[in-house]
Order: sequence, then structure tokens, then C-alpha cells
Amino acid sequence: MKEPLLIADDDPDVISALRYLLQTEGYEVTAARTPAEVLETVKSTDFLAVLLDLNYRKDTTSGREGLALIEQLGKMDIQAAIIAMTAWGSIETAVKAMQAGARDFIQKPWENERLISIVNNQIRLVKAERKTQKLVEENKLLRGELDREGEAFYGQSAAMRRTMAELEQVAASDATLLLTGENGTGKSFLVNRIHGLSPRRDNPLIKVNMGCITETLFESEMFGHVKGSFTDARKTRIGRFELAEGGTLFLDEIGNTPYSQQAKLLRVLEDHRFEKVGASQTQVADCRLIFATNCDLDRAVIDGSFRKDLLYRINTVVIEVPPLRHRQEDILPLADYFLTAHGRKYHKPDLALSHEARQALQRYPWPGNVRELTHILERAAILAKQSIDRDLLGLGGKGPGAFEGAGCDSETENGAAPDWRQLTLEQVEKQVIRNRLDQYPADGSQAARTLGLSKSAFYRHLKKHDLK
Repeated sequence: MKEPLLIADDDPDVISALRYLLQTEGYEVTAARTPAEVLETVKSTDFLAVLLDLNYRKDTTSGREGLALIEQLGKMDIQAAIIAMTAWGSIETAVKAMQAGARDFIQKPWENERLISIVNNQIRLVKAERKTQKLVEENKLLRGELDREGEAFYGQSAAMRRTMAELEQVAASDATLLLTGENGTGKSFLVNRIHGLSPRRDNPLIKVNMGCITETLFESEMFGHVKGSFTDARKTRIGRFELAEGGTLFLDEIGNTPYSQQAKLLRVLEDHRFEKVGASQTQVADCRLIFATNCDLDRAVIDGSFRKDLLYRINTVVIEVPPLRHRQEDILPLADYFLTAHGRKYHKPDLALSHEARQALQRYPWPGNVRELTHILERAAILAKQSIDRDLLGLGGKGPGAFEGAGCDSETENGAAPDWRQLTLEQVEKQVIRNRLDQYPADGSQAARTLGLSKSAFYRHLKKHDLK
């Protein structure tokens, strides 16, 4: 489709010359000979650019008619580049045209190449601006949809209402926030809400799982590096702090940060400055920091695996996210929310939970919290045709809710088979690690890898549970 342009000039020879020139460049050209005709034409056609003469029949030299017309078009909020034209050009006239709202200025007689270059450049700019505006509006709509969907996720239980009230109060500030709570309670999802309510919501939200960053790559991942700073640095890399510029940086599982790297993280929190690996230039860290952990950081400080001064820096505001077993009223609304989402994903819009299935969901203790709930419902959505009954949920025996594959047949310390539904999260963690040690008695590295832990994090867990 040809791109539409409007020529506004009272001289028919000028219109003919410009029409021919611009049509040969592939533009669809419309002409108007008076200011009134210009105003009427832009109401019915969405032009990308308007080449607008400043002088008409009533006044052939001052440009006042054209300047007034530019101001009127500005009030109409048209999304077109206005390019002023006049045979009585001067610096003063050009400045006035720009102040009135024109994007560029062409003096008659024009040079064809320069005129075409100006028109092409201005149209590219207008198209880029329109695309950006469209993306901004789409993001607003998306945020609105996420907020509406999120209400189901946040829940209406008393425990969750208290948590959300605290989060919304803190969100408007730039205060450092530490989210605590068991694995799978939805801390990462809540960070989306905090960022969406903050003054930084139009800037990036960057999430980092600190347990997945190896000790040797910590600085490169977090602060970036310059090309050639080490053997494999084939190009300059932007670190997470720089990516989060102006926005929010979420450091999940902060308790798994290698001890040797915690001092470097502390320095950024204290000075708000960092350097890329291999660079001498210091950069400012302008981002809001949110941390999360499922471990007891006070105990980690006593054990010597977490720095006390770092803890004091990250716990400005501490909010504990309640486990799912403490928010019974939210289980079924959450189940319906996840089932609808999984139904869309797998093209099964009519999925529904039977009465027995809903009762089973209510009775189950949810040691894996919200994460376990969504995984169970996703599995059921894949296997179900329409109705989901209690057996399909697999909440008994060795189903997903019973930690299938986590070593459920192993014995506890007193020789009895563990009742996983009655264990605390810490007891479950200890039992799983003990099972993995039994599986790989001579290979601690393999045991760590199969648990998804770095070697240093694995040994911190061994020390935490007094295992060898």
C-alpha cells in the first residue's frame, strides 16, 4: 500500500511538480489549495506527512496564514510530520514554523534530492513513533489484563489480604524489599505486582535466580564484562544491574549467593556503583532491588554462609508470603484460575473439576504450595478430556503431590517410612538431600547437579542439615 502525503499550496504549478516528484517515489499524493481545504482533508485521511506552504492568497509574504494553519493542525493532534515550505524563506521564518509545530523546513525553489530525503526521513520517524505508541498502549492493556487476572492469584484469604496490603504500601517507595516464605508460594509472581504498582513500572523488570549463577561467572552475569577481559569474552556483555537501569532488579534465592561474591554485591547496595569486568569506568546502579529467599538468613549468618552486613542491607522491609495451607479460602479460586489458563494453553476450554476433586484439593496440605498446585492441574489438563476427577489429580500415593521421584520410599532417621504430608519443608529438604547422597555416595558433584544446585550451595545445604 502506498504511503499517503498531503501537499498544501495555492500554486497549481507547485502542486503539479511535487505530485509528479513524489508519485515517482511511490507516495500517494493528495493536494489542497487553501487552509480550509487542508483542515477538511485531514479529517478524512490519515496522512504520514504534510508539505505545507506558509503563504496563501490573502498574504503572500509574511507566512502568518501558514503558521496559524500549523497551530490548528497541532490542536487536531494529527499524527503526521508537517514540513513547512515558502519562497520567502529566512532563519526567523523557519524558527517560527518549528515553534508552531513543523518538523522541518524547505525553501522554494527546492532541490529534489534534499526534498525527497527530508520527506523519507520524516515519514520513517512518524512510523517509528506510531509503532512505539502502539507498543505502549498494548503494554498498558496487557498490564491491565495481568492485574485483573492477578486478583485471582493473590486471593481473598485474610492471610493474603494482609500480605497484599503490605506489598501495596511498600510498592510506591524505592525501599529495598525482602520476600520470605516457603518454596512455591508465588514470590516471583508477587514481584510483578510490586513492579507494576511502582513509579518504575514503565522501565524493565529483570529477574535473576542467584542459585543458578556459578561462582566464576558471578561478576560477568551481574555487572557485565568488556570484550577481551578474559579468555571467552568475545564481545562486551551487559550485566543484570545495567539491564535493570531505571527499573526493578529481583534477586531470587539470595541465600544461595556464593559467600565469596557477597562482598561484591554488598558494595553495589552501599555505593550504588559497579564496574564491568575488565573496565575501569564506574557505572551507577539506578534500580530498585527486591530479594527473595526460602531459607532462614539469620541462621545462615550464624552458620557463616551469609554475611551479616549484607543481611542488614537487604532486609529494610521484610514481608513473609504465607504458604498455601494457611490460605484455605484461596485454594479453589486458584485451582479454577490455573485450570482456565492450562485449558487455553492445551486448547481445552471446557475443563472442569468434579465435586470430589474439589474436595480433595481442599483437604490436601500442599507442601509444594502454589507451584505444586499449578503443576498438578497442568498434568490433569493434559490427561483429561473434559471432567477432572479426584484420581486424575494424583494427590495420594506417589502422585505429584506426594513428591514423586524425590525418594518417597526412603526411611526416616528412626527407620520408619516418612509420611511426607506431615513433614515440614525443612524436613522434606533434608530427607531429599539424604536420599540423593545415598544414590551418589562417592560423587558429591553429581548429587549437587541432580538437585539443581551449585557445588557451594550444595555444601551449604549439607552444613545446614548437618549431613556428610
